[in-house]
Amino acid sequence: MIKFFLMVNKQGQTRLSRYYEHVEIHKRTMLEAEVIKNCLSRSKDQCSFIEYKDFKLVYRQYAALFVVVGINETENEMAVYELIHNFVEVLDKYFSRVVSETLNLLQSIYSLSKL
Repeated sequence: MIKFFLMVNKQGQTRLSRYYEHVEIHKRTMLEAEVIKNCLSRSKDQCSFIEYKDFKLVYRQYAALFVVVGINETENEMAVYELIHNFVEVLDKYFSRVVSETLNLLQSIYSLSKL
């Protein structure tokens, strides 16, 4: 099961976040900071799966953008890795180029859909 979905730039700024379990705001901030630090500190030669606390992180880097998904222990890492790639491909086709401004637009659309 997917616990959260993050899109982060190389500076460590969260561009898009979606949580599928309730997490308090201050805990989200701490969680995101730790997750981002773990992913950004790894080299390109290292595996894209990280054991972290009571879940796993699956991440993928696209230029200056990191897509990070937190999953439970039973989820298939390779399936999530492929899901990330498919998601970015869809964004790339729809917006022609995925950049931070695109992610800001997605965040706005998501916020409006909650109203």
